[in-house]
Amino acid sequence: MSIPSTTPTLNQSPPPASAFARWSEEQRRASLATTLAQAPRQAGQDLWVFAYGSLIWRPEFDFSERRLARLHDHHRSLCLWSRVNRGTPEVPGLVFGLDHGGTCSGVVFRIPGQAVQETFDALWAREMSTGAYLPRWLPCDTEAGEVSALAFVIDRAGSGYVPRLPEDDLVRIILRASGIYGPCIDYVLQTAEALKACGICDDHLDDLAARLLSEHR
Repeated sequence: MSIPSTTPTLNQSPPPASAFARWSEEQRRASLATTLAQAPRQAGQDLWVFAYGSLIWRPEFDFSERRLARLHDHHRSLCLWSRVNRGTPEVPGLVFGLDHGGTCSGVVFRIPGQAVQETFDALWAREMSTGAYLPRWLPCDTEAGEVSALAFVIDRAGSGYVPRLPEDDLVRIILRASGIYGPCIDYVLQTAEALKACGICDDHLDDLAARLLSEHR
């Protein structure tokens, strides 16, 4: 994986808890309908989903094929405040998103056509609870050729977006936060281990994981 060489500067504090809001079911359904209408397929055909974080080790859906894949012009980054799953509104954690620039190695899952609606309904409930991502159909390189896959790209205009943070800040935030799915550190370490198990090299994440383990003890 490669990431941009420039590091934006910003106020490191998260937005106030009052800025956190969940999407309504109507908003999620409208977003899903728009995304499926733009899907590169004929009705009933299979679709692909690109995984770069917890979807790799906890997809929670059935799939007919899995491939290693590389996505260009985006990189994996802990760039989203997590105020439910891995944090709270008062003490948010961080979760991964796809930010612009660089490349990202991950996994693509093939979803059978007959399971698309049910699978994507569940995906939207999981990934789009606050509308923090922009669902996009993006070309992904695989050993068996290019596929167009759904990818959840961070919405830089959203209140939850965090430009790239210095490692000291990442460590401080990750070590203190916990949400309904457990500690933020577990999420980061599980993602690092899942990438290794797939044979994906992410030096930046590996270095962060090593430091988290060292300081957590």
